[in-house]
Amino acid sequence: MLAYRLPREPSTPRSSVWRKLRRLGAAQLLDGLVALPFDGRNRESFEWLADEVVEAGGEATIWIGRLASAAQERALAARMSEAVAAEYRCVIEEAAGLLSGAGVAPRRSLLRLRRELRRIRARDYFPVAERERAVQAVESLAVEMEEARK
Repeated sequence: MLAYRLPREPSTPRSSVWRKLRRLGAAQLLDGLVALPFDGRNRESFEWLADEVVEAGGEATIWIGRLASAAQERALAARMSEAVAAEYRCVIEEAAGLLSGAGVAPRRSLLRLRRELRRIRARDYFPVAERERAVQAVESLAVEMEEARK
């Protein structure tokens, strides 16, 4: 967990930290308290963020903790999984929309969807069924684009 507090002004460091936490897929537990599953990559990310908070005139503490019950652990994992699943569903819908379009989707659309899949997968700590469906949707789009070019 990362507990942090930043001054209200200037707002740029607050926004920067918030965007980075979102990119990591951190679960917001309380205002200024976020959590990620414990692994070396997440710990290093929190250490970098803590340094950034301190450099911006704030306070930051990294905690290694365990939830008190298995039910609480499942609830937090479910909350994090649902957020990631929603992002995968957006990719699935966008790929389906491009597939059903009249013309051939631009190559940049396919590349953007693939980048988005990589970004989502980086914060997919508790894999969901939507992951495979999103990958299949993007790959179906790629196959369709290739067929249309022939």
